[in-house]
Amino acid sequence: MKLILLGPPGAGKGTQAQFICERYAIPQISTGDMLRNAIAAATPLGQRVQAIMRAGKLVDDATVVQLVKERIAEPDCGNGFLFDGFPRTVPQAEAVLEAGIAIDHVLEIRVPDELILERLSGRRVHEASGRIYHVVYDPPKQPGVDDETGEPLVQRNDDQEDTVRDRLRIYQDQTRPLIGFYQKLTGSKSVQYSIVDGSNPVDDVQKEIAQALG
Repeated sequence: MKLILLGPPGAGKGTQAQFICERYAIPQISTGDMLRNAIAAATPLGQRVQAIMRAGKLVDDATVVQLVKERIAEPDCGNGFLFDGFPRTVPQAEAVLEAGIAIDHVLEIRVPDELILERLSGRRVHEASGRIYHVVYDPPKQPGVDDETGEPLVQRNDDQEDTVRDRLRIYQDQTRPLIGFYQKLTGSKSVQYSIVDGSNPVDDVQKEIAQALG
């Protein structure tokens, strides 16, 4: 099972990726992990990546795709893989296609922007422990303080409303076009496309995913 998981920040991709990987015994592959591992291993490609990053430049799509090809050739990808945050743009998706990297299924977790905003902007965190609350869905016993220590909770910068809106705009501009790209491939001999409703409870989303993937 060779999968791509799409969806905006706050759609629950992390939770569902873990479920998918456990169910189908496949690794979750992120470009960030690949870049770090290649640099640490000091492979020729890793050395090239390190030089690019040291120069303060973005790693080009061709290099990222080469990293992907090396990663998915490893033994733990024998049953397939789940791409996490890749491809991020249509040019990357086109590069994957041109490189002959087969994808069986593209799964989109769809959630309305306003629900994403409510989910993320309502998060509160106890910094010392990492405990997470939500002002609506999982509030602390006393507003604004941690249940166990009584210390104040904070709202992370990434969860502030303006930041969430910016992240959603970036998704709409850069990543959402992938939806159209992959939907055009639906019906081809290799790629299927499914949409699940990420606004539902986690267990319901998992059931819908399992049904879509078979």
